[in-house]
Amino acid sequence: MEYSNLQRQAASLKKSLFDQGYLDEQFCQIEYLQDEASPNFTEEVVSLFFENSTRLMTNIEQAMEKNPRDFSRWDVNMQQLKGSCSSIGASRMKNECTSFRNICGDENAEGCMRSFQNLKREHGVLRQKLESYFQVLRQAGPAVTAARPRGM
Repeated sequence: MEYSNLQRQAASLKKSLFDQGYLDEQFCQIEYLQDEASPNFTEEVVSLFFENSTRLMTNIEQAMEKNPRDFSRWDVNMQQLKGSCSSIGASRMKNECTSFRNICGDENAEGCMRSFQNLKREHGVLRQKLESYFQVLRQAGPAVTAARPRGM
């Protein structure tokens, strides 16, 4: 595939991530920090996010299994995950974390379980979409980064 087509494809993938609400402006801020000295900075930050978020989600799942109805513990764990989501601009995941925390405040264990399943689904979809985006970016080169997609 020709270089300019790859650039357009990367820009289109990024725009769809914003249009579909997966990412917010914070993601652009991370991309803005990328430069020639650290050409893979954004991908590395996102990779660290997925390592950390996977660990946090495992902790939450274990807390839910080992400490049924310990809503304050669940909430503390979810607050950590929400902070991680905010730090990279994972908007839909952050919103689901907020939903989970609200349900936790209502002490609705069943609702928390459903919300957590939604969160796991959002996590998987975001990972897949960002992996595709970074794959195209690697092929296209560093030219398609910091600018927020047009029309937003």
